[in-house]
Amino acid sequence: MVEVVNLVQKLSLFSDHWSPKIVGELNDSYIKLVKLRGEFVWHSHANEDELFLVVKGHLLIKLRDGDIHLNEGELAVIPRGVEHMPVADEEAHVLLLEPKTTLNTGNVQNERTVAINEHI
Repeated sequence: MVEVVNLVQKLSLFSDHWSPKIVGELNDSYIKLVKLRGEFVWHSHANEDELFLVVKGHLLIKLRDGDIHLNEGELAVIPRGVEHMPVADEEAHVLLLEPKTTLNTGNVQNERTVAINEHI
């Protein structure tokens, strides 16, 4: 069965930051929504590329060799192995597309690590 996912409706179901929620699956990847605010943690993913699509707001992705600024409707793919740190001065709503094996904090384990993502 084909499911239609309303991103605005799904985003209205939660308010916590830095805790991705699964809204769909595509082959061996999850489609996730997350609300971001403040700084995350420097991290990398050894085996996974990570797509960030800004649904609402502005997202800064700090890289060791320069920063990426994403506005609503813009996306960037962070290649595997590239250290990065997402930052949102104001709340940003972001769609993530990443392999099911991706841990949100990559090679770092801390209080923001989400080992099991909630389906909404």
